[in-house]
Amino acid sequence: MKRILIFYASYGGGHLNAAKSIKEYIDNNYNDCETELIDCMKYVNKPIEKITTTAYKEMAKKLPWAWGKIYSDSQKGPLAHICSRSNMIFAIKLMKLLRKKKPDLIISTHPFGSQMCSYLKRKRKINSKIATIMTDFSPHDQWLIGNEYTDYFFVAHDEMKQYLISKNIDNSKIFSTGIPISSKFLQQYNKKEILNKYKLEENKKTILFFGGGEFGLGKTKTIQIFEDLVQNFDNIQIIAIAGKNEKMKAQFESIVEKFQKRNSIKILEYTNEVPELMSISDLVVSKPGGLTTSESLASNLPMIIINPIPGQEEENAEFLEKNGTGIWIRKNDSANEIFKNLFYNNEKLESMKNNTELLAKKFATENICKIILSN
Repeated sequence: MKRILIFYASYGGGHLNAAKSIKEYIDNNYNDCETELIDCMKYVNKPIEKITTTAYKEMAKKLPWAWGKIYSDSQKGPLAHICSRSNMIFAIKLMKLLRKKKPDLIISTHPFGSQMCSYLKRKRKINSKIATIMTDFSPHDQWLIGNEYTDYFFVAHDEMKQYLISKNIDNSKIFSTGIPISSKFLQQYNKKEILNKYKLEENKKTILFFGGGEFGLGKTKTIQIFEDLVQNFDNIQIIAIAGKNEKMKAQFESIVEKFQKRNSIKILEYTNEVPELMSISDLVVSKPGGLTTSESLASNLPMIIINPIPGQEEENAEFLEKNGTGIWIRKNDSANEIFKNLFYNNEKLESMKNNTELLAKKFATENICKIILSN
């Protein structure tokens, strides 16, 4: 029986969801493997994990520029040194777990997990194989610390692979597989049934609008863009997901009432039916988190990008724009003009949809598992 530990960290939901997708695929397809999912930061130091995850959420919500600076500064220099030094110290605590579990393979969807394990491997405290899954569309050097002792790197696209090669990482270790997503995004759904369930029409464009969830990132801008859509376009229908943000849900509902659009706009809280909702949609309006972006591409949906967090999300937004699958609504842009250009120009929307086919890596989860479990 091959023992596999899958490490993630709770800085945003993407790392956990990617880890869950890998675990799900291995559990369903490999009888000779035993998997366990572990929050590596919570394990090594609960108080530090609580402080740092809370700080991340608050910065992302209230001081996104500060997070952007930390993200940039942690690539190199004193802050990068502090990060890597801290992870060496935390690795000693992690060693207790690894000695107990004796994993044959460690998969990490967060750079801190990879760093701690590669440090222990360098010190000859463990001999497990290590696989790092990078969960954004741009590289960051924190992922690469200890790369000599990492056996596999999985990246979102070929440009990232070339970046890693430029950092003298062996080409044979790097796989341009894409970011792992749930198998639910590969299923076929009955569009008519889902539209009927939500009392929506077949002959209108459907917009899936993510409001930012519990963080409510860029709330004022989000509400303004939502109101633009509701007020100015009668040929569309909207599914707006407010997540755990009750205030945003109330504001969405107030706008719907104001313009009497109850029939064509549905407001949801948290939902586990995102794959189904993407299957009936023509366009996604969202922050460009790595996983949401991968799910949208796999569902062949162009993205209108709102409120990216400075750092990795802005880099994701730039990647999508450059490849013709997304449009980033920046601070001084007219959301109304951008939507007009899309809704009254089917060629533009169709072109963006076609471009998603070129970027989508729908079978990333399967391909990652096949590569790491073939040896």
